[in-house]
Amino acid sequence: MTTDTTSAPGQRSQPARPEHEALASRVTEIARRFDTRIQTANLPVHRASTVLFDTLDDAAVTSAATIAGERHASTYGTAGTPTTFALMDALAEIEGRGHACRAAVMPSGLSAIATAFFAYLKAGDHVLMSDSVYGPARTFAQGILTRFGVETTFYDPALGAGIAALMRPNTRVVYLESPGSYTFEVQDVPAICAAARSHGAISMIDNAWASPVFSRPFDWGVDVSLLPLTKYWSGHADVLMGAAVVREELWKPLWVAVRQSGICVGGDDAFLILRGLRTIDVRMRRHQDSALDVARWLARRPEVARVLHPALESDPGHALWRRDFTGSSGLFSFELRRDVLLAPAPGEAALTSGAAEHADARIARKLAALSERRRFFRIGYSWGGYESLIMPAKISALRTVNPWPGGPLVRLHIGLEDSADLIGDLEAGFAAMHAAG
Repeated sequence: MTTDTTSAPGQRSQPARPEHEALASRVTEIARRFDTRIQTANLPVHRASTVLFDTLDDAAVTSAATIAGERHASTYGTAGTPTTFALMDALAEIEGRGHACRAAVMPSGLSAIATAFFAYLKAGDHVLMSDSVYGPARTFAQGILTRFGVETTFYDPALGAGIAALMRPNTRVVYLESPGSYTFEVQDVPAICAAARSHGAISMIDNAWASPVFSRPFDWGVDVSLLPLTKYWSGHADVLMGAAVVREELWKPLWVAVRQSGICVGGDDAFLILRGLRTIDVRMRRHQDSALDVARWLARRPEVARVLHPALESDPGHALWRRDFTGSSGLFSFELRRDVLLAPAPGEAALTSGAAEHADARIARKLAALSERRRFFRIGYSWGGYESLIMPAKISALRTVNPWPGGPLVRLHIGLEDSADLIGDLEAGFAAMHAAG
């Protein structure tokens, strides 16, 4: 006898099975396919390693397409699933608006940076890298790239078109970050990209600060945009991911680097980024408005020497920011007055001249009092989530062309809390700073 399985609504009919078929065999087959007309607000999560084919010919054709990097072709979960392909398509469309672009996803922002370098560099090549880049990118260039025979020269982020004078015959990549990490210099990206292209070099940008709402890097002439999806794209501080978005003609080398290095992401994490991008426009506008409220308040504080925020008219990069960007994010820094930090607390003796170690200790104590045990600002290295963060900056080892000449820096990420509450929290921090003895 055989048993004819009955299909539930929307479920594909299953073939008749011998009644004696072992349960161990049946459980490997049942409920693996479900065709439905039910439309949900979000794409379902696809978790997969193995990809199945009906015929050997199908497997061979798909394998060739996967190797070639054709859209949505996959022979294994590392090459892509419907969830990861949907994210890749979304990234290319949003980041590359108006341009023919492709996107690949990686497990972190630094992984995206590394993979892009591996895609376009070889031993004997030369890289020009902005002196204000993300610290781990600098470390990667000085470490692994050096070991693999690639030389990196750091350049002044304010150089603009003058970067042409630093080009060598073997310069293959010009690497930008605008605004720069911690000090927020705005680069003349169109001029630098034009100079790179005229010398046959590829331009790459770390576009963390303003992507995806407030910048259009491919309009500036950028060839490769590197994204830490961990940050604003996710928005909830609960997923790690990065991406490289490239012009169509640069896709093949990137895809080869991705496939040969086994770089991939899982469906659950890809789903979280897709979910985050649904609200990214409204979130980034809230980050922008609250950050400007806090930045303007800080600019009036007697403890603050200056606020490093490109959207403020007082910022040296404001004119370039107005030309290239359509808004600003929640990340900026402020410089504290050294004399205020060295002022004695009530009942504390003034420092004598020449006591440098005591001065450093007092500054560290004051910075700790400002940063620690705040109500809304938490201490953390990342940013781009819903939460506000505070972190005193240590950039002495991160600048070689133009060492930081100013006083102690503090970096803030302004989250989605009410800006008045955040200002109150910082006000309490300044009071604690003055009282620290």
